[in-house]
Amino acid sequence: MSIRLRGRRGLITASAVTALLSLAAVTPALAGTGTSAGTAHAAGVTAPQGDPRNVTQRVADFYGAYIDAVWDGEDPAAGAQLKALRGFYLSAAARKKVAAYEAKEHADGILFAQNVPVKWKVVYTGSGAGHATSRVTLTWGDGAHAQVTGIDVLSDLRTRKITDLRPSD
Repeated sequence: MSIRLRGRRGLITASAVTALLSLAAVTPALAGTGTSAGTAHAAGVTAPQGDPRNVTQRVADFYGAYIDAVWDGEDPAAGAQLKALRGFYLSAAARKKVAAYEAKEHADGILFAQNVPVKWKVVYTGSGAGHATSRVTLTWGDGAHAQVTGIDVLSDLRTRKITDLRPSD
């Protein structure tokens, strides 16, 4: 084999290795597991998991999907997604209450706001009389002065549907 052919193969191999290493470095950042301004290190990120029987997990699933759809409001599918999420996760009475709030306040009745939070967290806060209560904490903005609001969400333990939502005190 001539030196000229080996040189080309070496150049192509070196280029391929460089491209793969670059991709390996960029992929975690695109997935949200790398570090960037204002985000946690990869070691602090936990793997998502869930249990469809757990009503608090269902509230977290709902808020995660709902916020994603509101955030991506420019996507033509977002409106249909929001309607489908409400139909699946909320009881008929809760949907009626949300619609009444929205008509009166001209704000989103799931988030109790006119804009979109940048972070959310859901924790179990208690249960009784066939229902479980979860607290949804919404963070509006980044930094030391980010506003935080809370929503108490009541879920039926039998149907696992959200039956009531109200801003927490």
